[in-house]
Amino acid sequence: MARYWLMKSEPDVYGWDDLLEEGEGTWDGVRNYRARNNLAAMEVGDQAFFYHSNIGREIVGICEISVAHITDPSDPEGKWSAVKVKPVRKLARPISLKEIKDTPDLAEIELIKLSRLSVAEITPEEWDYIIAMSERPAGG
Repeated sequence: MARYWLMKSEPDVYGWDDLLEEGEGTWDGVRNYRARNNLAAMEVGDQAFFYHSNIGREIVGICEISVAHITDPSDPEGKWSAVKVKPVRKLARPISLKEIKDTPDLAEIELIKLSRLSVAEITPEEWDYIIAMSERPAGG
């Protein structure tokens, strides 16, 4: 069964446009145990929201796990996990962190509850809600 995720990246380091340009990117450099466990739990075909952190603070697109269960190539000790991702599509409109925080139906989302977590799990209900939000005008 496919699962859903949210993956944070600073857009000035590696943003949505970088992933589009590459066509497939390696999600590496994660040094948090919970985030590492989330990466290790990912399967090919799982989808993830691509979230721009620090600058923008918004979900901008959807990517798909294309290669799972790899050792982080930036880790010389080989104890951290990584995955490869491919872009699926840009959201119809970005969904800001403020908008998520202002939505009672998303009060339990890990993006808020575990705000420092760079790779978070998203429930199917949260996923569907955010997709629907992105298809409506802001404030609508």
